Amino acid sequence: MRVASLGSGSRGNATLIEWPGGSLLIDCGFSVKETCARLERLGKSGSDLTAIIVTHEHADHIKGVAALARRFGLPVYMTPGTFHSRDLGKLPELHLIEAYQSFCLGELTVEPVAVPHDAREPAQFIFSCGGVRLGILTDLGTVSPHVEDMYQNCDALVLEANHDPMMLASGPYPPSLKTRVGGPWGHLSNQQAAGFLARVDCTRLQYLVIAHISQKNNSLERAREALSPVTADISEVIYACQDEGFDWLSLAPGPVLAEASA
Repeated sequence: MRVASLGSGSRGNATLIEWPGGSLLIDCGFSVKETCARLERLGKSGSDLTAIIVTHEHADHIKGVAALARRFGLPVYMTPGTFHSRDLGKLPELHLIEAYQSFCLGELTVEPVAVPHDAREPAQFIFSCGGVRLGILTDLGTVSPHVEDMYQNCDALVLEANHDPMMLASGPYPPSLKTRVGGPWGHLSNQQAAGFLARVDCTRLQYLVIAHISQKNNSLERAREALSPVTADISEVIYACQDEGFDWLSLAPGPVLAEASA
């Protein structure tokens, strides 16, 4: 399995996963034209996709989903709450994720995870294939015990570190938006992300990608400063950006799984 990003931030998000049986786009917060250009940068096109999975209905995640699905005849997976919160028009093929039940796309197992975010029925996801476990965890205001339990023992993790609390407090957002972003149903701060990493088992973690970094309420320097005490033993730490996301990361089964299957 391998993973890349088309872009990560408040102006658009999309993550690309590829496994031997297909490729999957998680969210599409860009126009079709922009999505196709960003896919081309990664050596892919819309016709290569197997499906689109949607985390929630906020525009930076769902903006281009329906148009891209119609352009390339792609099935779309999302929770009923996400679907009913937006008028997406006619989709080529809709699959509703009921009660956060796991499902499979060929050899890829998809585990939806309920998260605290100010959307109707938001989900984040864990993907497993060939002994590799990849976690995507952005757009949540609190790390619940359920979230913490689900994201143990990943081989790769894309994790939100959205804002620095001091920058958010003194930044340009109106008070209501500051309250929303920094609240329990908003986004994780650098410190919350660091606390989460300190509590989960990162023994198998080959890659940690820090994502959804606010361009107005955070900086790479502040994110690194907050996270460095808990990332020293992780093989590779990558900071995703809005314009370029991050390039392909190839994952291999960790030693724990290799020993278990021997």
